[in-house]
Amino acid sequence: MTKLFLCLHVLAAVVAVGPVTVAASMFPPALRRAHHAPGDPDALGTLRLLHRICRVYAAVGTAVPVLGFATAGAMGVMGSAWLIASIALTAAAAAVLALLVLPAQSGELDALKDASPSPALRAPARLAMLTGLFNLLWATVTVLMIVRPGSTTGA
Repeated sequence: MTKLFLCLHVLAAVVAVGPVTVAASMFPPALRRAHHAPGDPDALGTLRLLHRICRVYAAVGTAVPVLGFATAGAMGVMGSAWLIASIALTAAAAAVLALLVLPAQSGELDALKDASPSPALRAPARLAMLTGLFNLLWATVTVLMIVRPGSTTGA
């Protein structure tokens, strides 16, 4: 059962988190292009698609920690420091995505749709920074999952 949980956990991470990191990273440059071409329906369509990808795959991504807990329980490593750190970083990444990145994307879409971008919402650089933070947190979790400092499994 452990191998099944681990396979599903890794597949969920690749299939769900990968598209979010790519789409979220593509959003700020697409936003800059949309600001330079106000009223361009293609630019707005691209932003809507990228935001939808982020939202949908973020929801699908909830399977990653669920399967991660199942895997950790089956492996008997729930108290390991590397796992606790990974859980904390995963929670931080989820919070950055759900509370900062997705609302900022949504706000930018609303501002562009209304053709009245607010200076507070028009911040591609801030959105790029938040997305970079999200990606960095996930990269750190991935490294911790592979290296597992202090693990006795020999990996």
